[in-house]
Order: sequence, then structure tokens, then C-alpha cells
Amino acid sequence: MSDPADPGAPPPPVLTDPWQALRALTPARIALGRTGASQPTSAQLAFGLAHARARDAVHAPLEVAVLADALREAGFEVLHAHSRAADRPTYLRRPDLGRRLDAASLERLRAAAGAARPDLVFVVADGLSAIAVARHAVPLLRAARERLAGWRIGPVVVAEQARVALGDEVGEALGAGAVALLVGERPGLSSPDSLGVYLTWAPKVGRSDAERNCISNVRPEGLSYDRAAATLASLLAGARRLGATGVGLKDESGPVLAVEHAPAPDPAAPRSP
Repeated sequence: MSDPADPGAPPPPVLTDPWQALRALTPARIALGRTGASQPTSAQLAFGLAHARARDAVHAPLEVAVLADALREAGFEVLHAHSRAADRPTYLRRPDLGRRLDAASLERLRAAAGAARPDLVFVVADGLSAIAVARHAVPLLRAARERLAGWRIGPVVVAEQARVALGDEVGEALGAGAVALLVGERPGLSSPDSLGVYLTWAPKVGRSDAERNCISNVRPEGLSYDRAAATLASLLAGARRLGATGVGLKDESGPVLAVEHAPAPDPAAPRSP
């Protein structure tokens, strides 16, 4: 568009989009403007950077020792586990191997299981973004613990090359009433560090995705730690009443952000098979 004050002036090199003001409301790539029939150079470079960050998130290794030290400093007992995917290339090519524990991990977890079964076990899994786990797992676990007074929480299991279903086998090996798996989600072009939480009641090998509940996009730019912890506590309370998770369990936590402790489970109450 030429300058109205000088109709003979050439158009500016970059034409702004009339929706430009909406970019302040969303990280989505809208109203980028154009240069001729193409995107502006700045928008193209930003896209390339976002794509590189997403690829880096998928391939970056989880610094297990650093995470374990941070968890212990926060007051959590820590156990280690590894899936049957021996390395990252295998993990990416063989999702099935990422869903099961290797033999050594299974034996180690069974040996660590005590006579008193925990009500809940947290699994921290690298998934498709170890960056998400490194940044958000510890603060989320702290926030969740504040809302779960009275629940017997077992050790936190740090799992490498792990997918969501691995949590079922971990929970079964430790005899847990429920398992909450924190996992790095598949990176997006505006969210390379998004953390997901998958909750399963009475975990055991063979549970389907329909038998879990998911809390997604946990990070400061998405769902806050406090809000995610409140949702998790609400879902756990509902799972105890229902005796199940999944499609029959709805999130009824509402918009309140204040700490509301989930009711502690009754040790004498029977658990779902």
C-alpha cells in the first residue's frame, strides 16, 4: 500500500497485516505480514528457529543425575528405570519398546516395593521432550504434594526412553493404587517444553488410553503448576470415589486456584482390581 500523502511513493518493503494487534493475544503465527507474495524475512527466520528448538527438544537427553538431585533436594525419594528401548533412535522408531520396562528395571522396582502399598506413585519420564521434564517436573511435584496431604506417596521413578504406558508397569511393580506419569509432550512450534500428566487408577500392564486422564500443556506459558496440581488432586479424589480413571472420570476442579487438599484415601477401603 502506498503512502496516502504521496500517491506516487513506492509501497513499503513489508506490508503489515490488519490483524497485527491480535498477535499480542496468542503465540500462534498469525498476521505475519508479507513481502510481495512471501513471508517477511523475520517471520521466516523465527519459524526456522522454532523448528530447530522442537527438533532439539526431541533429541536432547535427560540429565538423570541432575533431575534426581533436584528431586531429593525437594524431599522426594528417587528410583531409576529404563524402558526396553536401549537408545534414542530405537525409542523413536519403536514406540512399543518405550512402553515396557527392561528386565533390570522391573526387577529393581519389584525389589523396592514394600509391604505397605503406596496410594500414588509419580513417574517422571523423558518422553519426547526432556527439556519439559527438566524445567517443570520438580515445581509441579512440589505443588501437587501440597494438595495431597494424607495420601501415601511412593518414591518418584525417573524413567528414561519412556512412553506413557510405561507408568502402568511401574505402578503395578510397586503395588501402587494410582500412578501419575509426568512426560515431555511432543514439541510444537511454539511449545518445545510442554509437560503432560497422565493419571491411571489401579495401574497394570495392558491398560488402554481410554482408562487414563490427561492434563496437558503444563508450563508457565500454558497451564500453571498450581492449576495443574489442583486438577490432578481433583481427578485423584474423583478416581478414588469412582474406582477408575478414564472416560468416565471428568475434571470437576473448576476455576479456583486456591489450595484445596484432596480427601485422603481410606486405608481400609477396597481398591479396584
